[in-house]
Amino acid sequence: MPGASGMQMIVGLVIGVIVLVFLILRTKIHAFPALIIAASLTGLIGGMPPAVGDVNVAKSITTGFGNTLASIGIVIGFGVMMGRLLEVSGAAERMAYTFLKYLGRGKEEWALAATGYVVSIPIFCDSGFVILSPLAKALSSKTKKSILTLGVALAMGLVATHHAIPPTPGPLAVAGIFKVDVGKMILAGLVFALPVTIAGVLYARWLGKKIYQLPSEDGTGWVRLKYEPSTITSISLADRPDLPSAFMSFAPIVVPVILIIFNTVLSALKLNQTWAQYLIFLGNPVIAVGIGLIIAIYGLAPKLSRPEVIKRMEEGVASAGIIILVTGAGGALGQVLRDSGAGNYIAKLIASTPMPPVLLPFIVATIVRLVQGSGTVAMITSASITAPILAGLPVNPLIAAQAAALGAMVYSYFNDSYFWVVNRLLGVEDVKEQTLTWSIPTTIGWLVSLVLILIADAIL
Repeated sequence: MPGASGMQMIVGLVIGVIVLVFLILRTKIHAFPALIIAASLTGLIGGMPPAVGDVNVAKSITTGFGNTLASIGIVIGFGVMMGRLLEVSGAAERMAYTFLKYLGRGKEEWALAATGYVVSIPIFCDSGFVILSPLAKALSSKTKKSILTLGVALAMGLVATHHAIPPTPGPLAVAGIFKVDVGKMILAGLVFALPVTIAGVLYARWLGKKIYQLPSEDGTGWVRLKYEPSTITSISLADRPDLPSAFMSFAPIVVPVILIIFNTVLSALKLNQTWAQYLIFLGNPVIAVGIGLIIAIYGLAPKLSRPEVIKRMEEGVASAGIIILVTGAGGALGQVLRDSGAGNYIAKLIASTPMPPVLLPFIVATIVRLVQGSGTVAMITSASITAPILAGLPVNPLIAAQAAALGAMVYSYFNDSYFWVVNRLLGVEDVKEQTLTWSIPTTIGWLVSLVLILIADAIL
């Protein structure tokens, strides 16, 4: 940033992160104000003007908060409303029965990971997790497997393809910067994301034994128990004729996913016909999830009175409030870190050091992700800095592009909105447990990716 030295930016970043961790771990201050305080200190100490000029601390905080919620806030609100209706109507229970019936006992976490792996190819992982997390909760209730096993498996399936496979915006932009054929990027991403997902599921199974948490009987909270392997061998559907049909139960989830896929495909094709523009509009995650909510209201709760339906939706909103606030605050911190210039400064330092060329985009993406939280920004920043450097070096551009995309998966933490979405929707509030729930598995995925990149570079 003009007027601030690189060292000053780094000092501001270090102090901001230390204060954030201290406030959350050692004081009574909630994560929401702690994030805003850390963002303020990072910007001020890093040399940003307090409240004047085109770029200042106050503006960065409000801009980051607003921009983050503009993309995910409404989706969270609609999603938790829909999720509550899926629960109280019995639709989530029907979905759980259907998964068990067709996929077999003992494979629930693999089924959710596979679902996330496919769903996150065309949509953001945040939206996918909001839409699909009721499935994990319902399966946890019925199978007595920890919500941490099922939820983390789902989240890892989502995040693996979110980082590796176009048409998700991050890897799509990286492919363009490295001038890599998108079809080849998709095929390579499918290969790289699979071992990452498998490693995530194996970790999730271990985590569920360490943190054995189930939904409460009334569906509004969580209970902690001593871990015991599930003894449920089968679940009969015959004794629950009151449940909605499988078609209507899945519709609030499937319809938004299909619409979002249409949005992604048609936008990528840059079709300007009227029909295409309407489909693109309907496939915007905000509109698509809103349609899913309307389907849930009229398809799953036709026998409930208007006051009862509104009451149930407000129960969902009550749980969404803190998710939205903390998610927005994480975006505010990320925006300050971006505007301070710390991410770009550190990335350029890394780019100037001697190392195996294929690791350059991987490490730059890693550093930028740790600094400012956004995986998409980290991917694009890394590609922008390293693609010109690698152009004259003996590096396969396809592998370099995947390195930039997968390097951004590392250690998701406080300044990443997905960190808060996953932890809050899974009912994890303790900071150490939040780290185990999402920071560690993303780092495992990052390490697996590093090994895969080195192997691919040696082969190709």
